[in-house]
Amino acid sequence: MRILRTIAYALTLPIVLVAVWWLASAGSTSVFWPPLSRIVGVFGETWTADRWRGDVLPSLARLTAGYLIALAGGVLLGVVIGLYRPVRAFCEPTLEFFRAVPPPVLVPVIALFLGYTGDASKIVTIALGCLWPILLNTVEGVRGLDEVMLDTARSYRFSAWTRLRQVVLRGASPQIVAGARQALSIGVILMVISELFGANRGLGASIVQFQRSFAVPQMWTGIILLGMLGFLLSVLFRLVEHYSLAWYRGLREADRGA
Repeated sequence: MRILRTIAYALTLPIVLVAVWWLASAGSTSVFWPPLSRIVGVFGETWTADRWRGDVLPSLARLTAGYLIALAGGVLLGVVIGLYRPVRAFCEPTLEFFRAVPPPVLVPVIALFLGYTGDASKIVTIALGCLWPILLNTVEGVRGLDEVMLDTARSYRFSAWTRLRQVVLRGASPQIVAGARQALSIGVILMVISELFGANRGLGASIVQFQRSFAVPQMWTGIILLGMLGFLLSVLFRLVEHYSLAWYRGLREADRGA
């Protein structure tokens, strides 16, 4: 019963918004604001299996590659910077500088060095954009660890790997996950933006091609598909978060009970 109630809460607003859009656009004669019924009608013929293989799956593959690179690099660098105060003092001004630079600004610069048409520039763009929230949240998570807990682990002569895995990463994992959640949203945005510069394949490139050829209903199907993919990725991330941080939720509930 609780699951059904949760699903009902989650679906009510989307259903209301779709119904409003359907009714508001039903009599539209605007080229740029076609009826939702027409957009739905061309969805299947637009996003065929060939287009999924040629545009959608390559985009998701680039997103996955860039995101995983950022996740590995952000956690590794964040642990080192968070644990060692001299390293943090040395790196902090540079980190704050790059943090203030919007990732989309770097897209044309990266493309100039790595090329516009290959996958390398797009993966690097996604990785650089996703890196900062993961890195900075990891640094803060490691800095916030209880010093007594770290000293206790050393006193019991835990190996460096055990301290890293069971104390440092486990203790900082809530903030690492928070940064990874932010990075996923940024990665989806950069996946599309990186495909606007010289790319001829990909979800973002397809949307632009539809727009330039005045295939407006098809353009809207691409935007809707992008939103649906973002929603599915968010649900998948929440499932991973639910199981990986089960211990943390249990600890918080125990603290409330106390």
